[in-house]
Amino acid sequence: MTAPLLAHMDKLSIAPMLDITDRHCRFFFRLFSPHIRLYTEMIHCGAILFGDRQRFLAYDVAEHPLAIQLGGSDPAQLAQVAKIAEDHGYDEVNLNVGCPSDRVQAGRFGACLMAEPERVAECVSEMRAAVSIPVTVKNRIGIDDQDAHESLWRFVEVVSQAGCEQFIVHARKAWLKGLSPKDNRSVPPLDYALVHELKRSHPGLQIAINGGINTLEDVAGQLQYVDSVMIGRAPIDNPWMLAEVYQLFGEHSAPFQARDEIALAYCNYLEKQVADGVWLK
Repeated sequence: MTAPLLAHMDKLSIAPMLDITDRHCRFFFRLFSPHIRLYTEMIHCGAILFGDRQRFLAYDVAEHPLAIQLGGSDPAQLAQVAKIAEDHGYDEVNLNVGCPSDRVQAGRFGACLMAEPERVAECVSEMRAAVSIPVTVKNRIGIDDQDAHESLWRFVEVVSQAGCEQFIVHARKAWLKGLSPKDNRSVPPLDYALVHELKRSHPGLQIAINGGINTLEDVAGQLQYVDSVMIGRAPIDNPWMLAEVYQLFGEHSAPFQARDEIALAYCNYLEKQVADGVWLK
């Protein structure tokens, strides 16, 4: 590694990814690094209020620091679920304002809320009143034909007035029509400079950047301009990169020194899960 050493490891997190970052995946990632922040998949409020609550909220204590990402736009429901999450021991509640799928749009949550910053502010205000843990927002730089600079600045200023102090910004627009969720992760161009400018103009806010960041050198470069970095699919293809994070932050050693140690630790975890009745697949 040639990247410079950085201050502390809470500057790096792994993104919430639907059908990927369930509790078993998160435990696997945690084996590589003890301090990176992990996020659940996006969970709609209704799933917790009216569904199998234990299924959606369960986690291993080793996963801390751990944030729950919620989908929804009803302030009262979001506040209720935020309190439930806090009571279950989560370290942060994050509101999804970035998912562009048709189903999410139909439910009036996700990226379409970029057009309703006052609504998001109301949600944040209600959640903050209900919990003592941080309430954060993950958003895009804009949607569709919005002027990205204008829409992002207005969104952040309105929502921060409701008490949100940290924004995780996917440095791409979301196109609500014409692009699939998969294409929305790669087709809209990245605009890192806009997110860097957002941080410069809002020094009192914590600004994290997300999107297209695939190496630890990329992480180190971004941390010259923002407070923290969220990476997405890179660890799926190369989970061992997480074992090298300690080099970036000046830690003395990785939690495991070899890949077979991680494999053995995860096999032990799998055996316990099967013994507890979890289906191996």
